Amino acid sequence: MDVWAAGREAFFMFWETLWALVLGFALSGAVQAFVSREQMQRVLGDHRPAAVARAGAFGMVSSSCSYAATAMAKSLFQKGADFLSAMVFMFASTNLVVELGVVLLILMGWQFALAEFVGGPIMIVLLVAVGAVVFKRADIEAARRRLQQGDGGAGTADSEPDGREPLARRVRSKAGWADAASYTMADLTMLRKELFIGYAVAGVLAVVVPMHAWNDVFMHGHGFWTTLENVLIGPFIAFISFVCSVGNVPMAAALWHGGISFGGVISFIFADLIALPLVLIYRKFYGTRIALRLFVLFWVVMAAAGLAVEGLFSLLGWVPASRPHDIVMTRFEWNYTTFLNIAFLGVFAVLWWLHRNRARLGGGQGYAIDPVCGMQVETAHAPAVAEVDGRRYWFCSDRCRERFVGSAGAVRAGAPASAIDPVCGMTVDPATAPAHRTHEGVEYHFCNPGCATGFDADPARYATNAAPSH
Repeated sequence: MDVWAAGREAFFMFWETLWALVLGFALSGAVQAFVSREQMQRVLGDHRPAAVARAGAFGMVSSSCSYAATAMAKSLFQKGADFLSAMVFMFASTNLVVELGVVLLILMGWQFALAEFVGGPIMIVLLVAVGAVVFKRADIEAARRRLQQGDGGAGTADSEPDGREPLARRVRSKAGWADAASYTMADLTMLRKELFIGYAVAGVLAVVVPMHAWNDVFMHGHGFWTTLENVLIGPFIAFISFVCSVGNVPMAAALWHGGISFGGVISFIFADLIALPLVLIYRKFYGTRIALRLFVLFWVVMAAAGLAVEGLFSLLGWVPASRPHDIVMTRFEWNYTTFLNIAFLGVFAVLWWLHRNRARLGGGQGYAIDPVCGMQVETAHAPAVAEVDGRRYWFCSDRCRERFVGSAGAVRAGAPASAIDPVCGMTVDPATAPAHRTHEGVEYHFCNPGCATGFDADPARYATNAAPSH
């Protein structure tokens, strides 16, 4: 019965925030499609206030995926951007994006949504101020050489032109909106596991874990020391939970329900960048020395921002005075949430149609689909590139590149192959794919006949997007 109750709690948390997720990802997709990053690296050459502000702005309009943000920050730094400005970009892209704020507003209340946008800049200022002391120039240059001498494959992407039309023309074009919809669908595909795990774990925490267990974890009744302990324990929970991006908001709601302080919730939300898998990625990118310093600095900065936000909101009387008995109502009702969900499911259907018909609408130029996670990337700015059997593939991160290169080796060894639909980016089984085409001696497989028709219209455009089967 507890399992059923936890599943029901998780579903209705998702239902409560469904329209907000569609809105947030749709806005994010539009911004990514219409805002060019071609000059980003050139304007982030130092960590003076103007460059830090630009890094924060670029981050806010980027994908909210923590792994993609980490890869983009690495790529910016590798190509000449200031290290701290690259880290600011990474912070902003995971903590100051629209979808995170909207989901916080719906699931937890305006105080938590406002705290995100108040605490984020505090965290960035602390990061730059302390980081300028912690990171020595020699260590940073050594880390840059480490990346430039490595085999991540990102360096070749710069040789390709951006190829974007002027912003006003793209906004008025069907192709521009089709690309925006494809960004939305790609981001949802990439984050689907994070979202599922976040809601599922939150449901378990809210229903299965008894209140006395929370009381054993979070200190109570000791004033400042309670707040300090809670803001320090929040990032630790993020570190061991492996949940990041928007997926940690449902968990934050469960933690608030369980008794963690207001500042502890905020530090937990900010701490998605120190989940253990990401810390291991920092070690690989920058070396053990810098990775450890990043980990400690991030933890301190996130806890300090949570502490500062709680202090400020306490002075203003904005800290919620009570905790809800239930995180959400676990039943359907005809209220504003239901009507908004219905409306935004319609918006989602339009976005899906634009995505599936991108070829007919003239979209897809200058883009490729990461064959591992499904994220849409610009070929001119892809964080990682690989050539396998004479074909080039673009990836959102080195993590995806390595998985792809490894699986390509497994295919050569005789393991069962899969293929990527080059039009929509879906993974298909060549044996059961509804449509097939051969172009320049390579066989391609499609999830539906419509994608095959789109491929027929311009095979050269889509041929590089797919991992051909062997």
